[in-house]
Amino acid sequence: MEGIVADIMAWMADRANNALWPGSGLPAFDAPLIGFAAGADPLFAFLRDDIGPDFYWTPEAAFADAFPDASAPAEELSVIAWVLPQTAATREAHRQCRELPSLPWSQARHWGEKVNEALRRFVVDRLAAQGVAATAPVLSPQWGRALSPRYGFASRWSERHTAHACGLGTFGLSDGLITPAGKAVRVGSVVARAAYPPTPRPYARHDAWCLRATGVPCRACMKRCPVGAISEAGHDKTRCKDYIRGVTAPYVATGQMPGIPVNSCGLCQVGVPCEHRDPTARKREKAARE
Repeated sequence: MEGIVADIMAWMADRANNALWPGSGLPAFDAPLIGFAAGADPLFAFLRDDIGPDFYWTPEAAFADAFPDASAPAEELSVIAWVLPQTAATREAHRQCRELPSLPWSQARHWGEKVNEALRRFVVDRLAAQGVAATAPVLSPQWGRALSPRYGFASRWSERHTAHACGLGTFGLSDGLITPAGKAVRVGSVVARAAYPPTPRPYARHDAWCLRATGVPCRACMKRCPVGAISEAGHDKTRCKDYIRGVTAPYVATGQMPGIPVNSCGLCQVGVPCEHRDPTARKREKAARE
């Protein structure tokens, strides 16, 4: 486990791999957070049944998709997930915006996700070189979008839910993943035929690190959304998607990054208590000392 963690950290520390745009001297992301989960963790079966039993992949199903002639039982699999925190400079630029995304945020959304894709491939290749079969589910040709009976827009493999299973964070009112580095992040994962010690999940609730779960009536992400897609009822995915596809993406493609379609928004991820930290951590630490 220590070896793959060191490999990921070293890869991300190389500016040739982690750049805000090709050739930039600025990093796309800060140092990653990395977690592990057992392929047989019951939470994965719960997520499948809760999100979409007809389409959502467990680690076993994702591995079978990649290796149909050499499938493995869940007990032989592990999941590696990482969180890529937005830099302070990107967050600062985006925090000044109210209706349209900042250029650094759009660059991190587009080129930064290219970094994330390359990191997925690097981890798969690195493990293969060690004789460990692995797959990045979201890079599979079979990965795609689906409609969850309970939650609307969904996918066959959710990077955020996977990171949650790997002990890296819980969800907020906006559906964003609140991690120790906050909510302004990108997330990636790989399923490997290896036995890695799972990262303990320091939470019992799926929303434990949202201030609202502690009784604080925080509405910061609601106020940051320019179209009211976040309310006391949660995240309106349709309204959010319509704004991105109809307003922010065309803005990016015609002005910020001509000719490059980028579904950039993320205004609810900055200017909020959970932007760059777990806002409930101090309360827990204080309670532990008392």
